[in-house]
Amino acid sequence: MLKPTITLIALSLSLAACSNASAPAKPLTKLSGTDHPFASESVYFVLTDRFVDGDKTNNYESDSGWNLPLVWDNGDEGNVGFMGGDFKGLLNNADYIKDMGFSAIWMTPIVQNPADAFNGGKRIQAHGFAMDKGKAAYHGYWGVNFYKLDKHLPSADLDYAQLNQALSEKGLKTVLDVVINHGSPAYTMETVLPDYGKLYDKDGSLVADHMNLAPAQLDPDNEPLHRFFNQQPDLAELADMNVSNPEVMDYFVNAYLQWLDQGAGAFRIDTVKHVPTEAWGEFSQRIRAKYPQLFMFGEVYSFDAEEIAQYTHPDNGGMSVLDFPMKQALGEMFEQNKGFETLLPTLHLKDGPYANPYELTIFYDNHDMPRMNADDNGFINAHNWLFTARGIPVIYYGSEIGFERGKAEHKGNRNYFGQERIEQAKQHPIRAKLADIAMVRAQNVALQRGLQFNLEFKGDRASFYRVYQDGEQSQTALVLLNKGDKAQRFEISQYLQAGTWTDAQTKQTQTVAANQALITEVAPHAVKVLVMSEPVTDADFISALTQN
Repeated sequence: MLKPTITLIALSLSLAACSNASAPAKPLTKLSGTDHPFASESVYFVLTDRFVDGDKTNNYESDSGWNLPLVWDNGDEGNVGFMGGDFKGLLNNADYIKDMGFSAIWMTPIVQNPADAFNGGKRIQAHGFAMDKGKAAYHGYWGVNFYKLDKHLPSADLDYAQLNQALSEKGLKTVLDVVINHGSPAYTMETVLPDYGKLYDKDGSLVADHMNLAPAQLDPDNEPLHRFFNQQPDLAELADMNVSNPEVMDYFVNAYLQWLDQGAGAFRIDTVKHVPTEAWGEFSQRIRAKYPQLFMFGEVYSFDAEEIAQYTHPDNGGMSVLDFPMKQALGEMFEQNKGFETLLPTLHLKDGPYANPYELTIFYDNHDMPRMNADDNGFINAHNWLFTARGIPVIYYGSEIGFERGKAEHKGNRNYFGQERIEQAKQHPIRAKLADIAMVRAQNVALQRGLQFNLEFKGDRASFYRVYQDGEQSQTALVLLNKGDKAQRFEISQYLQAGTWTDAQTKQTQTVAANQALITEVAPHAVKVLVMSEPVTDADFISALTQN
């Protein structure tokens, strides 16, 4: 990961027009949270099977894994079967995603999974984890051949490379969901099913088979098809991969290099803490030997910053991580009505455990937890924060309409979105406000890369600066947030630079004289971003930004 940058850059300043002499180079302090190219992105996360069915010829509706509805006593509905979402449905709606201000699409894993419903494991309950009996691999996390696309995703005229090319032409990149911890459910089957517990190579040859045996029954010393697996159980009944075996690591490194060669733009890494830390160090080093600037962000499902931060350091993978501690704070704010001060302990702007907090991916919910249970204003306020604060925003599909709010995995979290809802969403107030603030972030480098300096975090109010400058560009953004039901008056004087400030949304300007406060009002459930594109002149402010 790239560390926050604070250096001096020499700027050549010309003398007055009447002189032909050159002024001596004058130092300008470089101020940057991160220079990684991916910091400019904002990510829309789709569970591909549940987005849009764009090609019914790849549905395979005769397989036992197709369309497996769940109906609960309270009327909640879910589904644990394939429902048709595919590459074509994604590409057909690329403009819908781009028009919201997103620049990257994280898709659930694309590799081959079993087609039938699993018949082992624990019975599915309304709440809980590791319950897979009767469930299909619609989510993509049960890989059996990591070199081959799952048959439900491509079309005759649209494979993964073609999808990446078509999305790139629309200004979108893809984030590949990476799994090396496990394969498919591998034991407790009532009768052995095709592909479950098996692993195939690039040529389609069987290289590993759990043989429906519990991990302790595996015999890798005498059965070559057991050599890829660990002999201790981990997650549910999944085949647990022994990535300490060089053959296993080679398998995964080469598989994911293949998908990078076909245009994947970044990695999201699954179940990070279930893999030895040294394995992530090796994996990332080998991947980055060919793709040195590749951005990777991992899922370390923990609300402990110290635990998740270890993976941001080079020996443990040097990846970004999904910011679970911030997600927890956002839930308290928008589900329990706590104040902005709840966020402060999660930021770790200086001297924190992360290699670089500005490269964390920030979010409020996803496919593995209940969706955020907030009203429309809660979603609007959450987006106003995610697209202005430090980090890279990640939004789960459907959040632009508050889809299935409060619902857990089996009760609606992963339900099918569909073309009809997409058309309806184009008029939704959450989506309209999301697009507004996402476009502001996309157009202002300070919100993507700038150092963050907090002014006020209390109750319904927050204010902070984002400051970025280098040899070619200088920008300070003053961010004012109001999550309350009443308009809020802000009076900003601390480190306020004299000059003209421009409202990033309305383009109206406000000129502030030296030693004068900037006074403005922010509407209920709104954000105001005021921008100045001049170098920072206050030495005390530079010192405050740069001190450890």
